[in-house]
Amino acid sequence: MSKQIKVLGTGCPNCKTTYNNVLEALKQLGMEANVTKIEDIEEMMKYNVLTTPVLMIDNVVKVKGRIAQIDEIKELLKNTNDVSEENNSSCCSDSSCC
Repeated sequence: MSKQIKVLGTGCPNCKTTYNNVLEALKQLGMEANVTKIEDIEEMMKYNVLTTPVLMIDNVVKVKGRIAQIDEIKELLKNTNDVSEENNSSCCSDSSCC
């Protein structure tokens, strides 16, 4: 399943840099993800964040109020990938039991 990445921001230089850093991190890792840039204030309010830019990975806020650096984003993507695989594992071989 593809990662869902959202960058929330009003379109300021910091928000644009974070968005571009996400694209570069994905490129360097050779990963694909669904990347969405959210600039609409009303839409951003749904996420209950007050400072931008905000970087969300799989609907979890990972960075807010500052530019997310490329190396940092790469680590976050690697770590969330490990966690999601653990969370998808079943307690038994028969998936109907859980």
